[in-house]
Amino acid sequence: MADEKNTDDLPERITVLAKDFTPAAMEFHRRNMSEKGYRMEGQIVRRKFQMIEGLGAPRDLFDGELLYAVTFVRKHIER
Repeated sequence: MADEKNTDDLPERITVLAKDFTPAAMEFHRRNMSEKGYRMEGQIVRRKFQMIEGLGAPRDLFDGELLYAVTFVRKHIER
């Protein structure tokens, strides 16, 4: 279709972090993620984030604060 949006350049997964549950839960609707070809993957849960650089020990991100994380994954369309 000529007016169909090209979504080939969109990332496969997008993860959004929030300090509170409600903003994380509302993000799917706020950004019209379904219309953009995404679905929510898994549950919205609080997580601790760490980063590993090289072979060193992981270090806490966000000062070790637990954040709510929601991941959106692109729906695969059979062609």
